[in-house]
Amino acid sequence: MRNLIYKVLLTKEAEGAYTASVPALPGCITYGKDIDHALAMAKEAIEVYIEHLKAKGESIPDDSQTLEYSINLSLSTV
Repeated sequence: MRNLIYKVLLTKEAEGAYTASVPALPGCITYGKDIDHALAMAKEAIEVYIEHLKAKGESIPDDSQTLEYSINLSLSTV
């Protein structure tokens, strides 16, 4: 069995819910009422996505070789 690693990006929406997207799996996007729910929904979406790739005989990408950094910029107002 192969362990797969995926980065999940969470974006807080205006109404307070979260959008979860998986960059390694184009179009793999879901939603949750809070962070825990969004992550649970992302896990389910990833599993369904992978099953679809397997059924089509396509390769299964993951983020195991992806490095992630955040850059914080301070912009002055004009």
